[in-house]
Amino acid sequence: MECGGSGGGPRRDSPGRLAAIVRLLVLLPGSLPVVTQVEVVVVGAGPGGLAVAAALGAKGIDTLVVDRSPHVASAWRRHYDRLHLHTPRRWSGLPGYPIPRRFGRWVARDDVVRYLEAYAEHHRLRLRLGSAVTRVDRAGDTGGRRWVVHLDDATTVQAAHVVVATGYAHTPVTPDWPGLDGFTGEVVIARDYRNGRPYAGRDVLVVGTGNTGTEIATDLAEHGALRVWLAVRTPPHIVPRSRMGWSAQATGILVRRLPPRLVDHAARVLAVVQEPDLTAYGMPRAGADLYSRVLVGRVPVQDVGIVAAIRERRVEPVAAVASVDGAEVVLADGTRLRPDAVVVATGYRAGLEPLVGHLGVLDGRGLPVVHGAHEPPGEPGLWFTGFTNPISGMLRELRIDAERIAAEVSRAGASSRS
Repeated sequence: MECGGSGGGPRRDSPGRLAAIVRLLVLLPGSLPVVTQVEVVVVGAGPGGLAVAAALGAKGIDTLVVDRSPHVASAWRRHYDRLHLHTPRRWSGLPGYPIPRRFGRWVARDDVVRYLEAYAEHHRLRLRLGSAVTRVDRAGDTGGRRWVVHLDDATTVQAAHVVVATGYAHTPVTPDWPGLDGFTGEVVIARDYRNGRPYAGRDVLVVGTGNTGTEIATDLAEHGALRVWLAVRTPPHIVPRSRMGWSAQATGILVRRLPPRLVDHAARVLAVVQEPDLTAYGMPRAGADLYSRVLVGRVPVQDVGIVAAIRERRVEPVAAVASVDGAEVVLADGTRLRPDAVVVATGYRAGLEPLVGHLGVLDGRGLPVVHGAHEPPGEPGLWFTGFTNPISGMLRELRIDAERIAAEVSRAGASSRS
């Protein structure tokens, strides 16, 4: 495999050597002897887990990455076809290995997967794929192994540290609209949507006005859906992905540490020129709360076609869904629609309760009470990464978290040896 970039020249390996590397680095159930003790277990082989493992490996810390999927980057493989990173390539690379320049400024989904595959190989990460972690328990400080990680094949791994990196968007939030079970059309969860080709010539209602919902609505219109409705409960903030070469992420980095009220006020003033006025097309203006929304995980929508689709009336904003009545969807304003399909893009939850809920480390939203280089109170050696949705870019923050967690784990190891 060959991968370029500024982090060193490409490495070329023969097919036989690559096969040997895979056999040595990927521990599949029933193949190589199962690791039962390790310094650090990382749960999740997405970008957050791979980044932490690489940063730990750079410090010589024995690390095992465990994931239920047979491949790294399983969530990225499931995303819809047209998805690209909303953050520029040069700010989206993980520790120790940049994204190759040939992937362009806005990296496509398939190229993100290729990058993460190459990333795991470049850092020679030790992976145990196809094994789901079912629960993390305290083990007592026996020989420095404070945690027991339970796997779905009834085996366990003991570790001094556990890093949970299963991702912010882990479990889809499904609606509870009255009458949904009796809907005679097709219901598609956004995670299962790939592209708009199957919906050409059909009427489709998209529910959810985050980045996923608005991009799916745009994709449906571009693939020839007859009518595309976009159900709006809370009008989104819509910003250009880039303006005159200046990315939305660059602005996010600049305001990341500023007081939310100050950023909300500045955004309200700038909205006159930065956010499109779509009220004439049925989309109300968003409130003066851009950064306040970010703090609860609702980042602005980056415009990759939705504004033009609404202005050209290829996507029609409508009221929020209230209920379902047979073949009809009833909206909050009393309007009745008869879509052939409903695409549900109402967000995700972390789904951490089975894994660590019994440890008292989650808040009321099911998210970790701390993340990054901080351990939950009374739970030394337990770390979380990737459970925020920052305005400064998810991959950038994963890189920062990875390096900080690795530094803290290394420091803890040095202290225990002194």
